[in-house]
Amino acid sequence: MIVVTAPTANIGRQLVRHLLDAGAPVRVVARDPARLAPGVAERVEIVRGSHADPAVVAEAFAGADAVFWLVPADPRAGAVGEAYSGFARPAVEAFAAHPAVRVVGVSALGRGTPVAGRAGHVTATLAMDDLIAATGVPYRALAMPSFMDNTLRQLQPITAQGVLSGPSRPDLPAPAVATRDIAAVAARLLLDDAWTGFEEVPVLGPEDITYDEMAATIAGVLGRPVRYQQIAGETFKANLVGRGVSEPMAQAMLDMAVAKDEGLDNGVERTARWSTPTTFRQWCAEVLEPAARS
Repeated sequence: MIVVTAPTANIGRQLVRHLLDAGAPVRVVARDPARLAPGVAERVEIVRGSHADPAVVAEAFAGADAVFWLVPADPRAGAVGEAYSGFARPAVEAFAAHPAVRVVGVSALGRGTPVAGRAGHVTATLAMDDLIAATGVPYRALAMPSFMDNTLRQLQPITAQGVLSGPSRPDLPAPAVATRDIAAVAARLLLDDAWTGFEEVPVLGPEDITYDEMAATIAGVLGRPVRYQQIAGETFKANLVGRGVSEPMAQAMLDMAVAKDEGLDNGVERTARWSTPTTFRQWCAEVLEPAARS
């Protein structure tokens, strides 16, 4: 039995499909089962509720062989540590009580870099990983850079104004990964019962790319001018707060962006083992461009 948390999110939705296609028994933890992909509810066990709830976790993890762990960090949380380690506390206690269950979790690059301790969301994610690993469960932390799919959040300014913006440097090559590739790596690990211990698994996409190059790629795929505009960090933070993000969580986003500019995502040497296939151009053609047309 494989348990999938956050099964309606980008990664979870694609992961569930991989597992079902492989014939695996799947149990999902969903606050709103109506948001599951069409045809999924009839093929999985459903535990309704939040995986921050001890009772929900107890029901979902009962008899499980493996768990896919993803924290949907609350943008209105009062502290970034509480959004990750606090949310995970019931699951950590459950893992400690059932140390044979294998866990695959969504994590981040940066461990061991000089900026890992001041990287906002990433710092909090790595601290949560340490709590999970300390329970003794076999754990694979998928260490990711920025997601290509996050570009969809800027679909309106990209299509209406020809602008992709952010606080990051325009000229720093860094890895970026498609959620489809994360789901494929997670499925492979969840279906493999041979691994033990704790290990980080970098998931780097196929290439390093700058934000200027991303904008140029988007322009080529959409057939319209698109440029990258770097904005001041405090403006970036103020924009987040204006959209309802709490001040601590907005600061954590800014701290993460600054740390990425200082090499947070560049501490792992790219190898064939850690690279995944979907290029940014392919992702734009197959995901961004259809979204722009809809």
